[in-house]
Amino acid sequence: MLNLTNITVSFGGRDLYKNISFQINPKDKIGVVGKNGAGKSTMLKLITGEQKPNSGTINTTNSLSIGYLPQEINVNSKEEILNEVLMANKQLLSINHRLDEINLEITTRTDYESESYLKLLTELSDLNEQLSLLDGDNQLKDAELILKGLGFEQNELSQAYSSFSGGWKMRVELAKLLIQKPNVILLDEPTNHLDIESIQWLESYLKNYVGIILLISHDKTFLDNITNRTIELANSKLYDYKSNYSKYLELREEEIITQIAAKKNQEKMVKHTQELINKFRAKKNKAAFAQSLIKKLDKIEDIEIDQLEKDSIKFQFPEPSHSGKETLKISGLQKDYGDKQIFSSVDLSISRGEKIALIGKNGMGKSTFIKSIVKDIDFKGSIDLGHKVMMGYFAQDEAHKLDPKKTVFQTIDDVAVGEVRKNIRQILGSFLFSGDDTEKKVQVLSGGEKTRLSLCKLLLQPNNFLVLDEPTNHLDMFSKEILKDALASYPGTLLLVSHDRGFLDGLTDRVYFIKDKTIKVYHEPVTQFINSYYGGIANEIKEPKKQFDKPVKKNKKNQNQQKSLERKITSLEEKQTSLEFKLYETNDSEKLKELQAEIKKIKTEIEQNFEALMSIGN
Repeated sequence: MLNLTNITVSFGGRDLYKNISFQINPKDKIGVVGKNGAGKSTMLKLITGEQKPNSGTINTTNSLSIGYLPQEINVNSKEEILNEVLMANKQLLSINHRLDEINLEITTRTDYESESYLKLLTELSDLNEQLSLLDGDNQLKDAELILKGLGFEQNELSQAYSSFSGGWKMRVELAKLLIQKPNVILLDEPTNHLDIESIQWLESYLKNYVGIILLISHDKTFLDNITNRTIELANSKLYDYKSNYSKYLELREEEIITQIAAKKNQEKMVKHTQELINKFRAKKNKAAFAQSLIKKLDKIEDIEIDQLEKDSIKFQFPEPSHSGKETLKISGLQKDYGDKQIFSSVDLSISRGEKIALIGKNGMGKSTFIKSIVKDIDFKGSIDLGHKVMMGYFAQDEAHKLDPKKTVFQTIDDVAVGEVRKNIRQILGSFLFSGDDTEKKVQVLSGGEKTRLSLCKLLLQPNNFLVLDEPTNHLDMFSKEILKDALASYPGTLLLVSHDRGFLDGLTDRVYFIKDKTIKVYHEPVTQFINSYYGGIANEIKEPKKQFDKPVKKNKKNQNQQKSLERKITSLEEKQTSLEFKLYETNDSEKLKELQAEIKKIKTEIEQNFEALMSIGN
């Protein structure tokens, strides 16, 4: 259906890809992954024809329709957003326009027996059939449902496109793409501007979509729940797996373990062969044998070991200073913007060591709440920090606050204190700044690099209360894992805003949910809250969304079973990691086999426990 053959793309003398080939089949839902700069967005542009390869061919069926949502848009329109979406389906507009012309002509003609009149009736019948196939009669309903699924309220559908912010315009563009129902959907980071509720709706919509999907996303959960195939771009190569992202990671790790074992065997063989060459090359009767061994060595291709980025150094927080039992106290918080009230009579208390996820629909006041806490905006009521609380704040625009004239190294050197100063380069390495990267000026860094540097700068300071507003924006998968690992071991208090469910999972033990101008507290992990509170929303694709006023709680027995299985899985995963370290260190072939067998057994146990976990409550 869609074939890419021997594609090579080069920039500045460097091959982004070299002679890569793959075929896209009907019903493929493909996650395109790889670190920033690997060429993921370029791949989508090649398929649309927006960009041409240096060499190779891209063949598509003529009838194949392709819809593409890039990361950035440049659309200016004063149209109401509902009309903007309806007008996006050009084929349907053309059919309706022609139907209007034919119906008008039929009312004025009287030559009912003429050939031209009969042709007009035939065309009318054909167009009505096409209209039916395109579900034209339901376009208005579909457009409304898609826009509401993406977070718009009914009263907003008649507002002008130009009146919305960039993030909300991106939602309109996504709705315009979905209403056309193309054969192939290409999405480049579609969740960047969505809240959790909209992400869940889109996730369910795409899972049920009958066409092909190619999806670039740094949201692991989103990828796992939609895709059935993963393509990784790395080292100018393409790796293709018939699995979702999490399973692909397992398969890649298994491949690398096999590569390491094969590399060790190859090195032993080369060493042994070289010893034989050195032994026999000086002997006349063995010289020919030595030459044959040399030729044999020359033909050997070195086995390359693919490096998984997650094997890099992990970052640890400096030990924060001790604070009082109460970290933050909020009394009677009220915030208004003109006639619009955001909060009314909010009373909250945050205790030392709590890990809190702040979630809610976009526009409900998450960033306003955070800005009130850090005193960036005026408000009514009182917000007080506890005894000896030192607060660190990461804003959504934090990367723009860096000094563009300083180097990466200078930026961190300015804030590092004590023993940390000895390890600046190592710390920068754990945030993916190594070698010459540390001497780059901030002004030449990408958005993702600036975000990583801002986080590194914040996390080096001995704060005992961290307030992070969407810290994962612009971060790739590996960068998010570094941050998540660091936050998981952080001993202080954490208040975190994020729409990334995979990132939040396991980091927080309670939820602050913004709704109806107040903040409701749920004493449960964010994944449990999302499953219970938002669980049914994503499935409401063909019907209007239902309102969920109260979360549906699992019964006590199910909760206990779930916690038991989660603990067991964690224990097995830790054991697996320990064995894999031993695998890397051993040179004994028998021991190697034993370890591989044990690891395989543990992986089977983990999968069985995951299946048991998924079946709870079903």
